[in-house]
Formats: sequence, C-alpha cells, structure tokens
Amino acid sequence: MKTLYLDIFSGISGDMFLGALLDLGADFGELQAELGKLRLEGYHLHVSRAQRQQIDGVKFDVHLGDTHEHHGHHRHPHKGAHSHGRNFAEIKPLIAESALSPWVKQKAAAVFQRIAGAEGKIHGVPSDKVHFHEVGAIDSIVDIVGACVALDALGRPRILSGPAVDGSGWIDCAHGRFPIPAPATLEILAARGVAISQCDEANELITPTGAALLAEFAESFGPMQNLKALRIGIGIGGRENKTRPNILRAVLGESEAPAAAHDWETDTIAVLETNLDDITAEILGHFTEKAMAAGALDVFHTPVQMKKNRPGVLLTVLCAAAQADSFSEMILRETSAFGVRRTLAERRKLRRGFQTVETPFGAVAVKIGRLDGRIIQAAPEFESCKKLAGEKNVPIKEVFEAARRAAAAPSA
Repeated sequence: MKTLYLDIFSGISGDMFLGALLDLGADFGELQAELGKLRLEGYHLHVSRAQRQQIDGVKFDVHLGDTHEHHGHHRHPHKGAHSHGRNFAEIKPLIAESALSPWVKQKAAAVFQRIAGAEGKIHGVPSDKVHFHEVGAIDSIVDIVGACVALDALGRPRILSGPAVDGSGWIDCAHGRFPIPAPATLEILAARGVAISQCDEANELITPTGAALLAEFAESFGPMQNLKALRIGIGIGGRENKTRPNILRAVLGESEAPAAAHDWETDTIAVLETNLDDITAEILGHFTEKAMAAGALDVFHTPVQMKKNRPGVLLTVLCAAAQADSFSEMILRETSAFGVRRTLAERRKLRRGFQTVETPFGAVAVKIGRLDGRIIQAAPEFESCKKLAGEKNVPIKEVFEAARRAAAAPSA
C-alpha cells in the first residue's frame, strides 16, 4: 500500500509540506499550471534548495506582487476574524468554480473549512465570515490547494503522521500575543481528537495550516511501523531552530496492509509474579483457594531452580488490572514474598458461550469458543460431566469424550 509518512518532529506548515512533496518528486511546473486554474493574481512562486543544520531539502515560498514580500514558515501573522482581505465565503467559490480536479477541489475546501471553523469558534463568528488578511489569504490558498495538487500528482497515498509536537512560549498573532500552541492550531487538532505534546523549542512548530493538513489527511499519529522507504523528501522551514532542524521529513514508501480484523475479544490484565523458596505446600494451597475466591482470573505455581541451588516455586496470579494492588497485598500478606513483580498483558479471547449437548448418558454443558463465527473450541464442563458420571456410574472420561464428540457434530 502506497504510504506517505510525515515525520513532524519539528512541526509542520503549509510551505514545509509543499517543499517536502516537491522534494519527493511532485512536478513544480505541473503545480504552477494547476494553481493557475484558480485565476488568483498578485503572487509568484519560488522554489530553491536550502539547508537546515546541514540537511538539504526544498524551500517553497510565495512572493506577493512586486514587493517581494514573501511567506515561509512563520513569516506572516496568523489569520483572524477581523483583518482585511478575503473571507471564507469568498474563497470557497474561488476554489469550487475553478478547473481543478474534483478531488483537489473537495480536499482543499475541506482543509479550509477546518481553519475557518476553528477561527470562527475562537472569535465567535460564523465560519463564512472569517477573514484572511491579504497575505494570509493568498499564501493559504496557494499552500492548501498546492498541497492537494501535489498529493494528487503523487498518487494520493495513504498518509500517516508522527506524534504532533509543538513548541512552547508565545506567538504574536493579528490579535495580540498568545501562548503556543496558537489558538487556531489547538482548536483544529482538538476538533479532530489529535493528541498534542510540547517540547522546549521556544517557537511555533505547527501552524494552523499545517494542523489543518494533518487533521484532514493523516489517518493516525504514531511511530513508523513496517514502512519500506522508497523516497525521502525534506521540506525546509524559514527559521533556524535551537533544539531541532526546522524541516519536515516526508517518507514515501510501501506499508503492509493491516491484517484482516478478527471478531475476537480483547482486554488487558495484570500478571503478578513472585519467586518463593521458603513456603509450605499447605500455605501455597490455601493462598490459591483464597485468591480464586477473591476473583483472580487464574492462580498457578511453577517449579523453578533459584539462587544458591534452592528449589522453589514461581507463583503467578492473573487478575483484572484494577485489582492488581489488592492481589499484590494479598501475596505479600499471605505468602513469604518480600516483593511482587507486576506487568500488564494484552489478551485476545475467543467469543465464548455455553450450549447443552445430548450424549448417551444425558445432557452435558459445553463451553464453546468462536472465531469469526466458527466454533473452533469446545470444552465439556467438568462439573457437568462429573455429576452425570456419578448418576450413571460410568467413568468420567467416557462422559467427557461423548460430550466432546456431540459438540463437534455438525448439528451441535
């Protein structure tokens, strides 16, 4: 499966994202031609190779008019609800009525909607009334539409992202100083349910445009898993950071498709263990009965050879994670243990149920385990077999085998 992994250890902005996609092979001429379909005036693009901390990549800039005022990562004030320029209601038809492909138009509008919705909520105005001042309007349109064009050119890969990490400190917005993450960035990521962390870089790392691109395109946020890198693109930001290079690393490759989902049940349990070399069999037996009566999922002990050539036992208790402390206390109080090791373990469990089967000796309860709708385990209940064996005066193993055969029959 074609996958684009965004390694956002130093954040993400629109221009860094586009720089990385161009470095991956998106054609700059095609990008210019597609952006020309917007009939947007007053800017020209500049692409060059640059370095941050001796890492080479692509620097993407939007230059406005003849003033050569340009934006890169963090070069312009944040957009807002009350600045002069285009509002969202004016930007939507600019995209919708263009000759861009339907996918690019749909995705670009969705990214813009995330920004406008966040800004509208922050400032208490409808999203259509949110204004993007002139610099913000042009560079946002170019960045967002350009990103969608470049993704389309790269074959619309599945997009995964690293954990979202922003800087710390303060940023100057059009409305004053605000703490990082910027209000719109935080709102956009919160609306998507993306977890965000901060680092000690005293600068903004994730811009609202970068956050909106992540929120719209990234399927998940975490470390790389089973990704075979075919090409690596570096998008260069507009600043020299103190704690990390101001770059976005984009990895284009192949990832294994997720395995087909099963209908098994999952949960997490606590595994409590202690090594004992000075406990009597009677106390061990008593502890097992007491722990099971208190709701342990299982209790067992395994012979082990301990230090100083002493034979001993490894006592293990399986219990619900919420009961780990109470069972740890029970082990310390009821056995000779001086300490208890505790780990959490994931379980995969068959969907379970009971059914009654008829045997030549009578009815027996059988525990059934199903996976994806099929019975793959059938275990006759011991107490049911024991009772029936006593009533019919036959060996319990005969009742057990008869019940298992009956459970395995197609009609069972």
